[in-house]
Amino acid sequence: MTSVTSPLAGRAIGLAAVPDPVFSGAMVGPGTAIDPVREPSEAVAPVAGVIVSLHPHAFVVVDADGHGVLTHLGIDTVQLNGEGFELLVNKGDTVARGQAVVRWNPAAVEEAGKSAVCPIVALEATADSLADLVEDGDVKSGDALFSWQ
Repeated sequence: MTSVTSPLAGRAIGLAAVPDPVFSGAMVGPGTAIDPVREPSEAVAPVAGVIVSLHPHAFVVVDADGHGVLTHLGIDTVQLNGEGFELLVNKGDTVARGQAVVRWNPAAVEEAGKSAVCPIVALEATADSLADLVEDGDVKSGDALFSWQ
């Protein structure tokens, strides 16, 4: 079983509340979402593993069980072309749970007219393979978000 922890501090809101139909409809996969605190911060790896996809606005870590977890920093933030995001690791790097991956500022994302809400998605999973899903309440970076059977 894989335990997925929060890559950010903020408030858990669940995928249904994400202002993007691809995420809110769980088309990418099941999971939850975090409305992050509005201050410069580092998004950290939600599991230990290998960075298999890395963009300024999103990254995927695959753990030893082959589970891929997507962290998407904001909605439509690909349109910012990396502005306001700083990559702290490289694609192919092995990272520890809690290791900083991207430095960013959610307030600047909002100032640019984008949503700062961050989906945390279990890729290629089914909703019934997740347990203990956190969809409301305050979370700190490193708090448990869900477990993946």
